[in-house]
Amino acid sequence: AATLAASAVAFAPSQVAQTSSALSASLDGLVGALEPAGVFDPLGLAEKATDATLQRYREAELAHGRIAMLAVIGFIVGEQVEGSAFLFDASISGPAITHITQVPDGFWPVIIAFIGAYEASRAEAGWVDPADCPVDQPGLLRDDYLPGDLKFDPLGLKPEDDEEFAIMQTKELQHGRLGMLAAAGFLAQEAVDGQGILEHLQGMSA
Repeated sequence: AATLAASAVAFAPSQVAQTSSALSASLDGLVGALEPAGVFDPLGLAEKATDATLQRYREAELAHGRIAMLAVIGFIVGEQVEGSAFLFDASISGPAITHITQVPDGFWPVIIAFIGAYEASRAEAGWVDPADCPVDQPGLLRDDYLPGDLKFDPLGLKPEDDEEFAIMQTKELQHGRLGMLAAAGFLAQEAVDGQGILEHLQGMSA
């Protein structure tokens, strides 16, 4: 529940100053940095980044983290309900990594249209029109755009207090990072032994 709440709130409009300084290149007080690790950047990518680049890094991290959290839920739920008559007439079965190849052809246009519409709305909300970008700054984010802020908060969960909002942002980032590791682990495990995640866990406890 905490994961979903954090994800929903992070889409909400932010009261934090929405400028390029929102992600300071100095990394001081960067949202998502927790003790004892602090800013975990072993390759020094963030230290070398400009404010604009750091914003793109954060946008990418949030986008991938949200997808990963949904993927983890999809792995578990998809394998739990496989064979159910309501899901593609019970035609999909086996480990979750094989499900996408079993989806009927007619469903692909729906998937592509959904993803395309989402990415188009995200690009319109956050990115400067390519025609207006300097040649040496492709993929520039808008100055008034806070990475991940899609103004989506249907349940009104976003805290009014800036400090509480920063805590909620950090929770989403942490859950997203865990989700990315979990999704990668699920993919690797199913590819290695050909068993679904739930099947694999049940085998370990037997």
